[in-house]
Amino acid sequence: MAILKASDIREMNISEMNEKLAELKKELMKENANKATGGSPSNPGKIKEIKRTIARIYTIMNEKKGEAEA
Repeated sequence: MAILKASDIREMNISEMNEKLAELKKELMKENANKATGGSPSNPGKIKEIKRTIARIYTIMNEKKGEAEA
């Protein structure tokens, strides 16, 4: 679920990106809570991938805002 390519994100509008960000942040919080309680992650690379996807969405949102201002 967390794996989104940049091309997929670029096709979204800003509101869809915000929805996806909220969803990813909730999932990241759940994974971090699981890790903090001593539970073993179901997929060890999932936290890193979620963080990368969140950063990717923020980057593309900033690009779109820059294009709108110019």
